[in-house]
Amino acid sequence: MAYEENLKLAGLSDGEARVYELLVKHRAMQAGDVAREASISSRPLAYKILEDLIAHGLAEKIERQGKAAMFAARHPTHLKEMVAKKKEESENAAVALEGIMGKLISDFNLTSGKPGVRFFEGKEGMRVALNDSLTARGEIYSYADLEAIEKYIPKENEEYAKQREKFGIKKKGIVLDTPFNRKFLADYHKEVTGAKLIAYDAPPFQTVMQIYDNKVSYITLGEQMIGAIIEDPHIYTMHKYLFEYLWSITPPMEALQKKNAPLPIV
Repeated sequence: MAYEENLKLAGLSDGEARVYELLVKHRAMQAGDVAREASISSRPLAYKILEDLIAHGLAEKIERQGKAAMFAARHPTHLKEMVAKKKEESENAAVALEGIMGKLISDFNLTSGKPGVRFFEGKEGMRVALNDSLTARGEIYSYADLEAIEKYIPKENEEYAKQREKFGIKKKGIVLDTPFNRKFLADYHKEVTGAKLIAYDAPPFQTVMQIYDNKVSYITLGEQMIGAIIEDPHIYTMHKYLFEYLWSITPPMEALQKKNAPLPIV
């Protein structure tokens, strides 16, 4: 058949492609004739394929009083409508799957005892790694290079912060004590963000690390961006306790700003 392979690429099954092409090339046919001409193994199977084509909008059933029903092809332009519908359904399925993928992986890793590691590349990969924490069930802990964030992903970070506000996801962050960071944090989404500053003579590290829901995620910022998410309760617990200890010994940022003095070097 001339069109069978292309019709299958468009989304039809082997039988659907053969039957549709047959109907396009002939006038209305009975199911028995369809089964014979399209090499379908049985009349019941031919009926099933014809009903599927009707559901796709590619065929129609012609009832005849006192006689067997006939089946005819609908105009080939309905193939475009079918493909568009399948594309929309596929996109909706991808969105639905993405909404539960994080929790599915989490449950699998907890049951299997195996750490899950996912890598992402490019700006879109960075966005995926960053936005994964929007599913956090508790408070997020974070270390971040704020100057790199402002340089490379200012719009993405602002949208992310607005989403955290929308979902009520709180975050604690520890950053280096610099004039830029003090100014950046002065009025930064304070309802859902707490921050503390540490004075430490370190070069820019162009990285964001987040700790949440048995996960530790990393994002490197620059011309080439990489994201990674490690899901493991032991790695998560270690980083969680280290962060909480450092947070507990670091004075509040407000106290330092009132005194206009830097934090002691740690």
